[in-house]
Amino acid sequence: MVVWLIAACEVGFWVLLALGLAVRYLLKWRRTSVVLLLCEPMLELVLFVATAVDLKNGAEPGWEHGLAALYIGYTVAFGHYTIRWLDGHAAHRLGGAPPPPKPPRHGRARARHEAKLWLRAVCGAAVALALLQLAVWYVGDSGDVSSLRAFQWVAVRTVGLYGLIALSYTVWPRRAPAAAEAEGAVAPKEKEGARR
Repeated sequence: MVVWLIAACEVGFWVLLALGLAVRYLLKWRRTSVVLLLCEPMLELVLFVATAVDLKNGAEPGWEHGLAALYIGYTVAFGHYTIRWLDGHAAHRLGGAPPPPKPPRHGRARARHEAKLWLRAVCGAAVALALLQLAVWYVGDSGDVSSLRAFQWVAVRTVGLYGLIALSYTVWPRRAPAAAEAEGAVAPKEKEGARR
């Protein structure tokens, strides 16, 4: 039951998002679009309640309960970011607004962008870890909680992976093409000067 509910919440997320953006930019009904977009968090609440009821009714904790916690954590951390990103693109394509700014690609600006994504991953993992720990305490010694513990490690590893990516952009920042070409153009001149 929980697996189908996760799938239904994911489909519902995209359907509500598409409807909200279509109503906002095609029909120009801003208030209605806000109401539709505010229904998004209700999906996570329904999933949370259904997962808790499933465990309360004696269901053996399984991977589907862990996946539900990760899904809720991801949506809490990245849901608003995703909606804002798609809203910018819909405003550009359907509403005549200028194109939304792209994330920076080089230097410290890119490192800051990746660090912000890592902080979102930390937030999502914290939510997932809290929900999983609550489930472990709820089940107690009466059931096997190894699958819930395994998903806690999945959340921790995800944060570590995001952290490594953010760190790599900080330690080895990508150079802008113009800066790389300028360094390439300067280097031969320096070699010529050294030969003379």
